[in-house]
Amino acid sequence: MSGNLPQHNPEDQEIDLTQISKKIRSFFEGINTLIFKCIRFFVKNAIVIVILLLVGIGLGFYLDDNQKRYDHQIIVAPNFKSTDYLYSKIDLLASKIAEKDTFFLKSIGIKKPLEVTKISIEPIVDVYKLVSNNEQNFELLELMAQNGDLKTVVKETTTKNYNYHTIVISTKGTTNQNDIVKPILDYLNTSHYFGQVQKISVSNIQQKIKEKEGIIVQIDGILNEVSNGNANTNKSDKLIYYNENIQLNDIIKTKDSLVNVLGTLKIDLFNSKRIINENAISLNIKNNKSINGKRKVILPILFISLFIFIRFFMSFYRKQSMKAQ
Repeated sequence: MSGNLPQHNPEDQEIDLTQISKKIRSFFEGINTLIFKCIRFFVKNAIVIVILLLVGIGLGFYLDDNQKRYDHQIIVAPNFKSTDYLYSKIDLLASKIAEKDTFFLKSIGIKKPLEVTKISIEPIVDVYKLVSNNEQNFELLELMAQNGDLKTVVKETTTKNYNYHTIVISTKGTTNQNDIVKPILDYLNTSHYFGQVQKISVSNIQQKIKEKEGIIVQIDGILNEVSNGNANTNKSDKLIYYNENIQLNDIIKTKDSLVNVLGTLKIDLFNSKRIINENAISLNIKNNKSINGKRKVILPILFISLFIFIRFFMSFYRKQSMKAQ
């Protein structure tokens, strides 16, 4: 069997190594040639490239200074289950801004409608609070996360369950609260239906506050009677009497609970002043996303790249024309 094994000729191996060596050498020579051609191209066109570089930088600085974009953020809390209403109103405003419907925008009080370029809204995601408020929310998130990305599900599917949302308004220049923000907030708070719901809700909260305050006054009266009684009679006998018959400890706990509820109701009453209640406003945040503020770098690269492409295209076309002839 040993006689059937293939025999390797040392000369063939030397030939293979020589060819491989030539190919490697040819490859590096091609790279060197390409580098040389690039250097020669930039040397021959140095004046044009420098001019394009300076023009691009100058134009970039000019555009960055004169076409600044600013964002204005409003943190809002929709009341009376008006989250869907809020999002529909923002969608309407976004479409009117995209259409440049200056008549509509001026009709709601925006003084410089053409300065507004975009408006959007997104929830302030607080998964811990969402889950802690309702165990069913946790089970729902767990179920939906099995069929998709949890982050996307939390942000998009459960939007109406979050208390706070951020409205972002983009403008071409700086602005103040009265020119754009206030008219938009006033527009969002214009709803006949939710206006009626607001009146009823405020009335209900005020009634609850009045009732809770009345009960607290009654409890204070009982506690005062106990205190006065303890001062005029045997201390130990009275403590036993009231603990067994009037349940003094339960009365004190009830008052403490009512005080906490009363505090929550007063906060609810304060937050119910508007349908869409603004919690915080941040104006004139410089927007450096996309190409904003970067034109001084992008334009020189763009101009030089276009010049190189045009020269390459002309050279390629000339060579192919000569071959065709």
